[in-house]
Amino acid sequence: MFTGIIEALGSIAGTERQGGDVRLLVKAAGLDLGAVRLGDSIAVNGVCLTVVALRSDSFAADVSVETLDHTTAGQWVAGTPVNLEQALTPAKRMGGHIVSGHVDGVGEVLARHSDARSERFRLRAPAGLARYIAHKGSITIDGTSLTVNVVDGDEFEINIVPHTLTHTIIGTYQPGTRVNLEVDVIARYLERLLWGAGDGGSGALPNDRLNRG
Repeated sequence: MFTGIIEALGSIAGTERQGGDVRLLVKAAGLDLGAVRLGDSIAVNGVCLTVVALRSDSFAADVSVETLDHTTAGQWVAGTPVNLEQALTPAKRMGGHIVSGHVDGVGEVLARHSDARSERFRLRAPAGLARYIAHKGSITIDGTSLTVNVVDGDEFEINIVPHTLTHTIIGTYQPGTRVNLEVDVIARYLERLLWGAGDGGSGALPNDRLNRG
């Protein structure tokens, strides 16, 4: 579990195909890896990955075919900048919102423009996720916890302050950039509970309600 408050910027140092999936080497010089152990979780652009090898300034993680197919991880190459956050601990401040690191889908940046010292971005979410995005609700974009300012069908807007622009990869976004989206987990569970009330308590959703996690 994570908070969506990015701890450091890193980059993909290399990728290696292994039997259909990929092993990533992530350069994480700005992240304190002193307490990290093999098997720990680190969110990379919002994707929860398990550390399988560790160096003083980098770590390796395996990425499954499922994750490659449903996140932007399949597009990562050496040099790709990434947001990094270590898993939540009891002593960590909950500055963002509850983030699972399980990406719900890939969105696209449509536009950006200046708004005083901030930048406003308009994005499009996959149609199946749009219903979970609410005005002034929370959304995670490439691992960053953000507030939704405008909702218009499957499009929404966010406002990014200068600190976030310089301490995450959001400052690099341009129209056409594809991003990992994770919607508020509370909305997902609420929908499951509401639909479950009408199907004998099984919690099964109609086919068009099913979503990959």
